[in-house]
Amino acid sequence: MTTIEGPVAHVTMNRASKLNALDLDMLQALVAAAKKVRKNKDVRAVILTGDGATFSAGLDFATVGKQPGRMMINFLRPPWRTANLYQEACAAWRRLPVPVLAVIRGHCFGGGMQLALGADFRFTTPSCQFSIMEAKWGLVPDMTGTVTLRELLPMDVAKRLAMTAEIFDGDRARELGLVTEVSSDPLAAAMALAQQLTTRSPDSVAATKRLFHKAWLAPSWRALRLESIYQLRLLLGANHKIARKANAAKTAPEFTRRSLNR
Repeated sequence: MTTIEGPVAHVTMNRASKLNALDLDMLQALVAAAKKVRKNKDVRAVILTGDGATFSAGLDFATVGKQPGRMMINFLRPPWRTANLYQEACAAWRRLPVPVLAVIRGHCFGGGMQLALGADFRFTTPSCQFSIMEAKWGLVPDMTGTVTLRELLPMDVAKRLAMTAEIFDGDRARELGLVTEVSSDPLAAAMALAQQLTTRSPDSVAATKRLFHKAWLAPSWRALRLESIYQLRLLLGANHKIARKANAAKTAPEFTRRSLNR
């Protein structure tokens, strides 16, 4: 379910009775929600969470296993995409031109954890349970985990978690660098950051997200080139001029709608 409150979109997984386990309909709904947010240029941040007491218990094998044909066909990648459905449900949030803040409670297992890692920021409770659970089923993380984990963890730590399916709490997740903040009220903490982000130029925020994703693991020469490309786009844009005028007048800037969409 997607609701928009001012500049913040709230995307909520609504299978609380199943611990928000991911079935094929849920995966398609996540992709559709990301598309809806992208089209709305007034949205400045996204809060991604699960209904009820848990974020997501991972892939719903019991339900998905009853649809073997549909399950297998969704491993295929359409020619216009770089990812299959399972991967796209997580990757779509990385490509959004707005920051995505995941609010994580209860359980964050398997595909649910990979979905959370697709967000830009993750807020959780000390007691929340995390696991790269695929090893329990004799599988590998295949919903963008190989991309997101390498950005956050040393390879040996990622291998250990992915090979053992070890369960660890929110405090340990913070120690490892897998979450941004641990709080007794992760939604309030996420909203505080979302509100802070909405005070900045939507084009600057969008460009920073895209720049970091493209440049983080790129060779130095490409990272420097990307810096220049995005900076020139911003310098020529309306929101940079608004920021300059507001700073000179010592007033709060009133930015126009986001012009950058990728």
